Amino acid sequence: MKLNYKKTFYVGLAFLLITLFWRTYDLIIAKILIDKFGLNQFVSGIIMSLDNVLALFLIPLFGSLSDKKKSKRGRRTPYIIVGTIIAAFAFLSLTFADNFQQAKIESETAIVEEYNDFYDNNLEYDFTDWQDLRDGIILQWQELKDDGVIDQEAYDSFYEEVIDGDDTGDETNPDALDYEKDNREGMNEIFTYSAGDLDNEDLKDLRELYYLHLNKRAWIVTSRSPFTFIVFMVVLLAALLSMATFRSPAVALMPDVTIKPLRSKGNAVINLMGTVGGIIATVMLMAFALDGRSYVNYAPAFIITSALMLVLLAIFLWKVKEPKLVKEKEEMDKQYNLVEVEEESEVQEKLPAAKRKSLLLILFSVALWFIGYNAVMSKLSDYAPKVLGLDYGLPIIIAQMAALIAFIPIGILATRIGRKKTILIGIIALTVCFGTVYFLTPSTAFLMYIIFALTGVAWATINVNSYPMVVELAKGSDVGKYTGYYYTFSMSAQIVTPILSGLLMDSFGRTILFPYAALFVLSSFVTMFFVKHGDFKAPKKGDVLESFDVDVD
Repeated sequence: MKLNYKKTFYVGLAFLLITLFWRTYDLIIAKILIDKFGLNQFVSGIIMSLDNVLALFLIPLFGSLSDKKKSKRGRRTPYIIVGTIIAAFAFLSLTFADNFQQAKIESETAIVEEYNDFYDNNLEYDFTDWQDLRDGIILQWQELKDDGVIDQEAYDSFYEEVIDGDDTGDETNPDALDYEKDNREGMNEIFTYSAGDLDNEDLKDLRELYYLHLNKRAWIVTSRSPFTFIVFMVVLLAALLSMATFRSPAVALMPDVTIKPLRSKGNAVINLMGTVGGIIATVMLMAFALDGRSYVNYAPAFIITSALMLVLLAIFLWKVKEPKLVKEKEEMDKQYNLVEVEEESEVQEKLPAAKRKSLLLILFSVALWFIGYNAVMSKLSDYAPKVLGLDYGLPIIIAQMAALIAFIPIGILATRIGRKKTILIGIIALTVCFGTVYFLTPSTAFLMYIIFALTGVAWATINVNSYPMVVELAKGSDVGKYTGYYYTFSMSAQIVTPILSGLLMDSFGRTILFPYAALFVLSSFVTMFFVKHGDFKAPKKGDVLESFDVDVD
């Protein structure tokens, strides 16, 4: 009873192109919305959750539709073809709106040149440099008001948020200030309180306020001429709709062509393929220096991602003949006497109460850890350069490479101690990693590389085992539906988290991100602890690779 790795690799190409798209999407779309269109964290979070809103309704729908689909290409492949082609061309089209907005910012403002100088030199700024920067910002906004670009109300709003802050007190007397380091005091209060000696927290706050100024300045450009933003959103929506139509069919294809005892091993291969997709996306962004600075030309990212999606689809169609692979899987079911187990489960219209409880606990666990993890991944491209002065590409690459290396040991560990215990270990490790990042400063940012190596291992430990626990509870004909359940809960979490984390980051600053993520990941430990089904008992294996084989509990 051995997994056909070559077959599983080609099946996994569909998942690879999905993760290639989503990794690129997560790393550049939020930055474009915040930096070029001037949206705040909350509104950009709403837009970043749109894909998950669509997925919440469309993934179960298309998972169920693909369960019933009959065609010469099989049940899942037609959805993969149509969805990939439309999504690739829509994503490619985003480059035109992005370039046009970039040109508008460069022609109407001086913030690109100003920002580049700040990005290169702010770590060496002393107290006087920061005061000079403040004076230059005030002058810019005064000119905007004098030229009639903004009204007095808009100017006052900027001055209160960026320069004076929201706290009250005698600004000439630091002891009388109601000074709380919540990243929203205003530059004047920080200068007064610090008395010329800026510590790491002061510098974090000043950077936060400077980026708030840039954000507000970009929004003025967008609000005066919103057509580019509208076009960007319409095209982005088309890409997101297309991706939602084939995610569930693509993921369900592996269980369709893999017998149950080998699905954990097959899922490890699929996750490995997904990790490779994420690495390709991140390396691409690093190669074109798109992983740190704002106000860059993202055309290479849009073009290369779209082209690779189409190339991977072509290879998938060449190598994966779904009806043939399904037939081979059915023959293996008969060979290993697995058909009878499937037939018995088919008689049951509903899961027994105990298994249904475990299914719900697993799904709630999935939601909780995705709330934490997705918040980090969707905001990291904004957080790392602006809080730590660190390009985000290398930490992500390290995390993905660590996950890649860890997949085989994780599979072995899961077969020996069970999926549930393995996941609980991963939850604890991920909580510690996220919690630690909060304490980093630009001077200790190099520790991010070590922390994210452990983060990659921890997330792989959770992710490689969670989906198989869900589909182990499914009837053979309902794999697509249960895949839909899994993605419904993960997508629901990813609807909530960009909005909630964005709201908190607008209120308390970017540094709230990692404590927020750590809290939700830790919460998933409680729900996962009470799961009783979906695991397996591992028999003795003949070799290391056979340790990926699992038996239904």
